Amino acid sequence: MTLNIQKASARLPSLTRSPRWQRITLTLLFYLLILGLLYLSLLSNRLDLTLGNPSPRRIVAEWDAVDHYETERRREQVAQAVAESFDYDPTVSSRAEERIGAFFRKVREIRALELEQEIKVARLMKEVEIELNEPLAVSLLEARAIDLEDMQVQLLEVVQAILQQGVKPAGVETARRQAAQEISFLIFDQDQKRVMVRLAEAVIEANMIYNAEATTQARQAARDAVEPVRILEGTVIIQEREIVTKRHLEQLEALGLLRGTTGYPMFFGLALLLLVIFTVTGLYLYLFQRELYHDPKRLLLLGLIASVTLILSIAANYFSGYLLPVGMGVILIAVLLNGSLAVLMSMVFAVFVALLTGNDFRFMLIALVGGLVAAYSVSQLQRRSDLTRAGIYVSAINVIAYLGLFLFAGTLRLQYDILREFSINILAAVGNGVLSAVLAIGLLPYLESGFGLTTSVTLLELANPSHPLLKQLLMEAPGTYHHSLIVANLAEAAAEAVGADPLLARVGSFYHDIGKLKRPYFFIENQLGPNPHEKISPNLSTLIITSHVKDGLEMAKKAKLPKVIQDIIVQHHGNSLVSFFYRQAEKNSDSKEVLREEDFRYEAPVPQTKEAAIILLADAVEAAVRSLNKPAAGRVEAVVRKIIKEKLDDGQFDQCNITLRELDIIAQTFVRILSGIYHTRIEYPEKELKAEIERSRKDGSTGEQ
Repeated sequence: MTLNIQKASARLPSLTRSPRWQRITLTLLFYLLILGLLYLSLLSNRLDLTLGNPSPRRIVAEWDAVDHYETERRREQVAQAVAESFDYDPTVSSRAEERIGAFFRKVREIRALELEQEIKVARLMKEVEIELNEPLAVSLLEARAIDLEDMQVQLLEVVQAILQQGVKPAGVETARRQAAQEISFLIFDQDQKRVMVRLAEAVIEANMIYNAEATTQARQAARDAVEPVRILEGTVIIQEREIVTKRHLEQLEALGLLRGTTGYPMFFGLALLLLVIFTVTGLYLYLFQRELYHDPKRLLLLGLIASVTLILSIAANYFSGYLLPVGMGVILIAVLLNGSLAVLMSMVFAVFVALLTGNDFRFMLIALVGGLVAAYSVSQLQRRSDLTRAGIYVSAINVIAYLGLFLFAGTLRLQYDILREFSINILAAVGNGVLSAVLAIGLLPYLESGFGLTTSVTLLELANPSHPLLKQLLMEAPGTYHHSLIVANLAEAAAEAVGADPLLARVGSFYHDIGKLKRPYFFIENQLGPNPHEKISPNLSTLIITSHVKDGLEMAKKAKLPKVIQDIIVQHHGNSLVSFFYRQAEKNSDSKEVLREEDFRYEAPVPQTKEAAIILLADAVEAAVRSLNKPAAGRVEAVVRKIIKEKLDDGQFDQCNITLRELDIIAQTFVRILSGIYHTRIEYPEKELKAEIERSRKDGSTGEQ
């Protein structure tokens, strides 16, 4: 037992370090936090009223809702007014005709027998289906044949006429009485009429069969046709000190204002709804944001932003439902995580707003359109001031959406109360966007630094040529600076072509060679005089060349450049071979000396990301093409593809998710740009050039005269 406990204790730290365990813990933590915030917020807005007791205050509907009590009452009235449905049974009529015909056939059959009268009477009383006494049987046996024929015909007419009217189960006795009354007016003797009445009573039965399903459907259709009775915004639900009735409680429950509605059913309903939201969000992350799904740190950031947005929305809801700063959370998610997730979260935040505001469609719509516009506004972030612009866009769309809702509701009247409410709501809609932008700008630096993230805003600031490192590179290593600019153009275009981050590729290119600042004159692009490598050994030259990666990392750390930029600095050569000095060492070495290729390679990891791989290629390609004497388009493409193939064969892309097709696209992009930069100029012959200059001078002097 003790051993098992010790094993479990030893396993606990490894579980807590597991990303899966951390992901489950974070999900549970934020689920409970958001559930608690929503529940407490909803609970605080509810009333506690008791049936039969006076209301402590006057209550007015703050939003539209369906009056379920009155709606149900009206629907029930309409449903009860719908008549029951019956199906006509045609077999009853044919069965009656058959029974009447059978009765009279039996009478004729017995009349035709050569028997004593008493025997005929007894047999007739026994064999017919109706009960006959002796006088009635005698009246039939002694009747004329023509009278029997008339009795059958006229009885059938009476019965058929009644059955054609439709006989319901409850109306069978009434139908039989009607038949008896009509038979009484016929011209037959009394005993014959009594026989006809008894036979009519026997054959008349209900031919209208009750259809329960059709009745239910008809009544349901009538119920559905009744439009829901609405409690309009501003309607007085109950006056102060007014006795609380069942209708008051139903109306308050429909408005979501009754504290009794926030018991266990409401709590579990809210929990289930939130579970659905978390499940949908989790599935989205798992299917479309797999990298974020497996990163507990960024999941923590997502949960923190959602929680802060909800807390601020709860606080703003006490002032106005149009003031809830959903745009803030969407902007932060778009900038710190990604825009696609921000679009999804804008929908999630809109659901939160609906819950906070009592399922009010207006506030939910404002939150949704404002959040979507916020996500779109920062999708192409160029500078920090764009966050302010996003807030302005949110304010503008909020105002337009509110105007649409206001006009749609048909409440446009020049009354003080309406105009006052309109003005307040417009100010709240404008304040929503401004507040969202201000809060996003204020929180962004803390979240960015706290979670070690590099946003587009930071990258844009690093791309500023006035950055100290770039200024130093321009002044002390202008060749490297110019080389970095061309590499940046190549990397940015290639990254955009293959779906990588073009801004990161550009900024990473600016800083990838800052390590050359330590010994700029050892790199050919900065050399104006003799090449110092001619005076030292290839091994030492290799050491100096490869050390610019380590030097660059140290300078980047000292300048507090983001981790992603530091990674690019380290990985932009991978563990490539410094082939020039390796070949030179081979030429200079004697046959007995053994050269190790490892001594002429960079001691750095191969690229881990597409951006680092693209910069590696852009760096190598730019240097190679720049060294060409005549960089014709065909030669440029040959060099580009040769370098890409060499890097691929050398295993430089083994640890990054770049494909062969993407490498082909990168090659095409490089060729297009480099052909434009290093295209062959037309060489003018010296004599023609002098003649052209002289001609230009003469033309200029003639024009002046």
